[in-house]
Amino acid sequence: MIDAKRRGELDIAIELLHFSYRELVVRPDRVLAARGLARAHHRVLYFVAKLGAPAVSELLRALGVSKQALAGPLRDLVAQQLVRFERGAVDARVKHVVLTETGCKLEARLAAQQRQAFDQAFGAAGVQAEDGWRAVMAVLAADAMRRAGRPVPAPPAPPD
Repeated sequence: MIDAKRRGELDIAIELLHFSYRELVVRPDRVLAARGLARAHHRVLYFVAKLGAPAVSELLRALGVSKQALAGPLRDLVAQQLVRFERGAVDARVKHVVLTETGCKLEARLAAQQRQAFDQAFGAAGVQAEDGWRAVMAVLAADAMRRAGRPVPAPPAPPD
């Protein structure tokens, strides 16, 4: 049972997560909105870049969405020539999603904004705080990362 004091501390953690996420995505959201795109498109761009020309099935698994949920964002990204489909070299029935040059540039711009925000926050908080944050996030994300076929980061090594 969570006591009232602990509940208050956990509520603060939930609120911090909410507002920090909102701050982390505000700049990329503006860039995307200027193109008529949204966060779902950003997630697709990010994972296509991260996975390196994934098969559609691999992208579905990483995103944890249905084919129907992925179809709209993919259609928009293809229409804006940010991604394209390529047939598999081994199995032509398999479609791979590939970033175009324009898609690579957009994804890099969006990721750079978020990397900069993390770099500033981690720099301000210090190495121990960063290690603690990574450990907490790894625990919270572990099951979802496993379902997505993504490796769960190992906890940071304790300081010497």
